[in-house]
Amino acid sequence: MTNAKTIGDKGEEIAAQYLANKGYKILSRNWQLMHRELDIVAMKDQTLVFVEVKTRAEDFIVSPAEAVSRRKQKLIIQAADLYITKNNLNYEAQFDIISIIYKGNAFAVEHIENAFYPRA
Repeated sequence: MTNAKTIGDKGEEIAAQYLANKGYKILSRNWQLMHRELDIVAMKDQTLVFVEVKTRAEDFIVSPAEAVSRRKQKLIIQAADLYITKNNLNYEAQFDIISIIYKGNAFAVEHIENAFYPRA
């Protein structure tokens, strides 16, 4: 895989399958509104989980999870707020990161639950 979009799309597919296998109900994928995007929105035990997926080849400089900067976190939190408002939801929210790292034809998955929190 060489194309960044192809790698990213495949990573999101792997992440969604990973979550489904762990009992998460996938509600939305690649949800967009007002120039904000959420990779995966899922439900687990009455918690709304917003998942940022980062996919990299094995020769990366910054780990996928570290690539979710404070600015990116703020955009995800804004998108989550829009999602909750638009869908009139009232659940606890959680922000996770799933890192997918390709190593040849294989991949490794790292799921960081509660990776970041909204700040006042």
